[in-house]
Amino acid sequence: MSTLEIDRVRKAYGNLEVLKEVSISIGTGDFLVLLGPSGCGKSTLLNMIAGLETVTGGEIRIAGRTVNDLSPKDRDIAMVFQSYALYPTMTVRQNIEFGMKIRKVAQADRDKAVKTASDLLQITHLLDRKPSQLSGGQRQRVAMGRAIVREPKLFLFDEPLSNLDAKLRVDMRTEIKRLHARLGTTIVYVTHDQIEAMTLATRVAVMKDGVVQQLDEPQAVYDRPANVYVARFVGSPAMNIVPALLEADGTAVIEIARRPAARIGGIALSADALRRYAGKKVLVGIRPENFSIASTGSTAPSLTIDFDVVEPTGPDTLAVFQLGGVEVTARLPPRQAHAGREAGLAVDTSKIVLFDSETETRID
Repeated sequence: MSTLEIDRVRKAYGNLEVLKEVSISIGTGDFLVLLGPSGCGKSTLLNMIAGLETVTGGEIRIAGRTVNDLSPKDRDIAMVFQSYALYPTMTVRQNIEFGMKIRKVAQADRDKAVKTASDLLQITHLLDRKPSQLSGGQRQRVAMGRAIVREPKLFLFDEPLSNLDAKLRVDMRTEIKRLHARLGTTIVYVTHDQIEAMTLATRVAVMKDGVVQQLDEPQAVYDRPANVYVARFVGSPAMNIVPALLEADGTAVIEIARRPAARIGGIALSADALRRYAGKKVLVGIRPENFSIASTGSTAPSLTIDFDVVEPTGPDTLAVFQLGGVEVTARLPPRQAHAGREAGLAVDTSKIVLFDSETETRID
C-alpha cells in the first residue's frame, strides 16, 4: 500500500510559519499535484515528505508508517528534480543504475531494471551517451528512469518540466501521464502550472501562504472553486468575478449594476443559502466559456454588451467587456465578436458559482 497521509503538518523558521497545519490524504495510485504560486509552501511540503526538511509539527505517514524522523534513504521514495541532477561523467546507463549499485544490487538485476526502465521511457538507444549529449527532454527521461528502477512506494516530482520549452513540456506531460497509467505508483508532483495540474492529477491541492485552499479532483476544483482565490488561480483566462445583489424570487436571481440593471435568474442555490443571502451583496463567478452569442428567439438569460477588445487566438476568440464595474472576458467561437459592436450574450446559469462578498468563500 503506497498511501500518503499529511496530518496537520506545520513548518516554521523561527517566527516565520511557512506551512500552517496542512492535512492531505491520498490513496494508492493517486497522482497528487501541489499547485500554487512561488512562496506558497508547496516545495517545502514536498521536501518534508522526502525528508530533506524537518517537520515542525504534525505527522507524515507513508504506507501507514510515520516517517518524520526517518532519513530520506529509509523512506522508500524516489525524487525527480527540476535540474535533472545527473552525473555528467557517467553514461545514461550508469546514471540509471547508480543507486542500485550503491545498494549492492546484483549486476544481472541491475541490467534487467535498466532495460525495463529504458524500454518504458524509450531511451534504450541513449544508454551509452553522456548527459551533455542529450536534449532537455531526454535528460528528464533519464532522471525518471533512475527513479523508476528504485521501485519506490512514492514518486516525488519537483517542477520537473519548468526548464523545458513549451513543445517539450507538452510531450513530457504525456509521457508522465502514460508512465503513471502503466506503473500505477503513487505520485506527488509540485508545479505552479495549472495546465499540468489539470491534465496530470487525480487530486489537486491548491495552496496559498502555507494553507491548502482546496483539495479535490481537478474538474471539481475548476467547476466548483472553494473560494475566489482558487477561482482566479485555476483557469486561463481566469474565472470572471462580478459583484452583484442576490434576490429571492422563488429562485435565486442576481442583479448586476449597469444601465439598465442586468437581472439573471435560474441560478442553482440551496434553500438555506437563498434565505441567508437574499438581499445581500455577493460575488458572481462565471467562466469565460460559459458565455455564448445569444441566438434569436432563445429564452436563455442574456446580456446586451459592447465589446471593448477582441483577441482572436485561432480556435476561439477572447472578447473583453465591462460588467458590474469590472472587466470581464468571454471565450467565443472565431469571428463571432467584433470590437466596438453591440452584441447579445447568453449566460449558462447552471455553471455560475456564487461567493460570499466578505469571506470570498463559495456559497452552496
